[in-house]
Amino acid sequence: EHDPVYKVSIIPRGRALGVTMFLPEEDKYSHSKRGLVSQICSLYGGRIAEELTLGTEGVTTGASNDIQRATSIARNMVTKWGLSERLGPQMYDEEDNEPFLGRSMSRPVHGQSDDTARLIDEEVKGILDTCYQTAKKTLEDNMDKLHVMADTLMEYETIDSNQIDQIMEGKKPGPPDGWGDDNKPESGSPETNADLQEVAGNDASDTISKDGAAPTN
Repeated sequence: EHDPVYKVSIIPRGRALGVTMFLPEEDKYSHSKRGLVSQICSLYGGRIAEELTLGTEGVTTGASNDIQRATSIARNMVTKWGLSERLGPQMYDEEDNEPFLGRSMSRPVHGQSDDTARLIDEEVKGILDTCYQTAKKTLEDNMDKLHVMADTLMEYETIDSNQIDQIMEGKKPGPPDGWGDDNKPESGSPETNADLQEVAGNDASDTISKDGAAPTN
């Protein structure tokens, strides 16, 4: 359960070296557990692709933002959205969980026992580990498509949903829409933040941006 991929690009944008954009098919005001798990799996895709192609020693820091976002979603699932089987539909106060003067990094947040804090960490890690293994198996089963997609990106720098569909069908992908005679993609329709943004929850900190950038306040 995931929004379809709209575009993939290896052209750097800000601090991101590449971006995968998803275009929601309809407005969403809430997210299912299945959908959130799918998002975490997709966020691990780049890191796992590096591991499978470069080996564990060749993995880079490029996926740091994706890992941060995946961890944030998993923690919100456990502490805000009541999606943990062991902890149940209860909210745990983690709004002000940054360490400050006089407070130890290891101390649980206000109102939590050490056992509860430990259980939260275990549940978050369990979600992340399961999603990581699911994403890894998906890529391992589709290594041929992964290599074709990488080669296509090296040639065109940006690919669209039509090319992605061709790759997943085992076909040789053609050039992306708007590919001009000078081998540069022509400008297409404008993209708006509303088109490429999805919200999980109601807080600004819960916004899951599709352009690879973490939301700012």
